Amino acid sequence: MSNPAKLRIILRDHDIHKLDLPYGIPETVSELKSIVKKTFELNEDFNLHYKDVEFGEEYFSLISTTAIKDKDTIKVVYIIEPPTVSLTFTTLESSTVEASESSRNSTTFSPHVSNAFDEVNSTCSSESQATIILSSPEQSSHRSQPWPKEFPIPQFAYDTEIVLASGNEAFQNDGIQLNFNRILPNILETLAENIFHYVAYPTSTQLADVAEALIQKHPCLKEPGSYNECYGWQQRLKYKMGNYRSKLRELGCPELVVNSLKKKRPLDSGPAKNIKKPRKAEVNYLPPHPQGETESSLEQERVELLTEVKKRNNSQVIKTKMAKTFSIRRQEIVNLEPPVSDVRDRWPALFSADQINEEFKRITTIHLEPTFMSNLDLNSSKIMRLVCTRGGSTKVDIQRIKNMLEENPSIEMKREAALRSLVVYLHEKEEDLFKELMDEDDDITGEVLKIVVTRRTTPVRAGIVIEGTEVLGDLDVPRACALLMGLIYALNITYPKGLKNTLEVFQKLFLELDALKASPKVMSLRNKLLM
Repeated sequence: MSNPAKLRIILRDHDIHKLDLPYGIPETVSELKSIVKKTFELNEDFNLHYKDVEFGEEYFSLISTTAIKDKDTIKVVYIIEPPTVSLTFTTLESSTVEASESSRNSTTFSPHVSNAFDEVNSTCSSESQATIILSSPEQSSHRSQPWPKEFPIPQFAYDTEIVLASGNEAFQNDGIQLNFNRILPNILETLAENIFHYVAYPTSTQLADVAEALIQKHPCLKEPGSYNECYGWQQRLKYKMGNYRSKLRELGCPELVVNSLKKKRPLDSGPAKNIKKPRKAEVNYLPPHPQGETESSLEQERVELLTEVKKRNNSQVIKTKMAKTFSIRRQEIVNLEPPVSDVRDRWPALFSADQINEEFKRITTIHLEPTFMSNLDLNSSKIMRLVCTRGGSTKVDIQRIKNMLEENPSIEMKREAALRSLVVYLHEKEEDLFKELMDEDDDITGEVLKIVVTRRTTPVRAGIVIEGTEVLGDLDVPRACALLMGLIYALNITYPKGLKNTLEVFQKLFLELDALKASPKVMSLRNKLLM
């Protein structure tokens, strides 16, 4: 049996992974390509290139796997077929052109929001041209990966790499620190570009991750006077990201333009007032439009989507059109903050379980229901044990939850009992999250954000109410909790004050989003669950 091997795989310039080969390097290139394609779920055609040491580590086409060994670097080079263009000249009557233009502009809005939607279209149309500048054939219109556990330090400019290589050698041999002033601009600019591939507003923890990865790869850049040998790099990156955002804002990047003073309302004209940026670890908060698309073309897609959603067995078409119109939908929801009823009128497809899952994945790159349910099941028994140690006023609530579980020991009920116990453990009120419906005439119009539960049927049914309207129904309670989180992200809803801790646990423990940055109460619970 061959010895296990590992390869460094470059999928894109900013997307680098490690490939474990437990049975060693395959005998043929086609087998290696098959493993790469399956492991990283690649759909495009590609070739593999490798670094040749004899030619200064330049990339060459991989013809035989004997040319590579353990821990070598392999680059995926995608094959782009040249487009076939055919031109057909026809004579159009002026009346036909006018009719076509009028049909494309015949969209109607509800009276009280039409002016607002016209405003966002006019402000964003000038940005669509800049979007083309920011796009490239190898880069999609929005981010496809969350923040990595280990930040991959990219290749710098050729002259910078030469200086760093000699600096690393001198540091290893004699402990001499490198004077990096000459190459500092290139290092910071390259790192800022790669950070922006993951997030526009990195946190201090994320910047620390980058700084630590930098000195680990290039030890000659360590700072002896710093408590962690890289604090200065963290501060340099902080200011560099601010400058880099300013540059992209000038080019019309949507998630940065939204915070420029020119785009703010007079009441929010302060630089730090009403900043629209990711608050809940969103990866794609305000993505640019897909390459080649404009406000008009995406609006036409939205109108067609209204028809498609009425057809049966049409989920694939709906999914494609919803993905294509993701950018314009986010601009409407984030910039205008319309009522949920207006969003439902304009985007009815968004209010289905399938599309809530898809939208959540577009925003965070995380699979909603599988991640939520797996972590809930993993921690359910631990939560129940923790809450049973509580006494006082919570003891009555815990006993009631135990009685519910004894009457119906199903998987759904066990999950619901854990969720209810979690609310009690965090000293929040169950009635702020759940509303028990006693009959069909119960009033829900005053509920802002709630899961309504009906126990008259078997099995128990639940629905999600937002702003007095039931937007989703016929669910079990645990699934309603997961889809509620999906709607909170899709509609850019702020956590209600009375449920802040519970929803933070849903986000950071069950969905694993920004888990290392939590409130003291949630962090304490996390540590107890890990024991």
